[in-house]
Amino acid sequence: MTEPLSPSQTIGPLWGFALMFEGSAQAVDPSEPGALRLYGNVSDGLGPLGYPDSLLEVWHGEQWARTRPDEDGNYAVVVRKPPPLELPDGAGVQAPHLNLCVFARGLLKQVITRVYFPDEAAANAADPVLALVDPDDRETLVGTYDADGGLRFDVRIQGDRETVFFAL
Repeated sequence: MTEPLSPSQTIGPLWGFALMFEGSAQAVDPSEPGALRLYGNVSDGLGPLGYPDSLLEVWHGEQWARTRPDEDGNYAVVVRKPPPLELPDGAGVQAPHLNLCVFARGLLKQVITRVYFPDEAAANAADPVLALVDPDDRETLVGTYDADGGLRFDVRIQGDRETVFFAL
């Protein structure tokens, strides 16, 4: 049996049709308690990175979702806010966060960032990974809640208010 290709093994518009499957944008059922709509816009210095130019993966623990932004760069997935994560060495706790990976035109390799929650100010302040980020840039890693309880997180590949990305 042949394994499917991963995004880093492919390039171009293949992201938009070959790597998607029914329900891939839902890590949890939207009707489940605690289900959260994570959405936003993906852009670079030239404007939106929409279909077929980008693909996003969001995960934490056992939840995982994959989506492609529309032609205007807008995306949405359904996830659950994860609990704080104890560090393996017992030296502390990471604030609740989601991992977000962007595959897009102009990137030779995907970029990875984190989505932190705005209602976790104390946990965010104590998070050892977030503490490594320049204080002026930390806000690019914290989403904002909307009136419906959804979490907006815009991804900016470059330019003004560029999202902080982490090296693999």
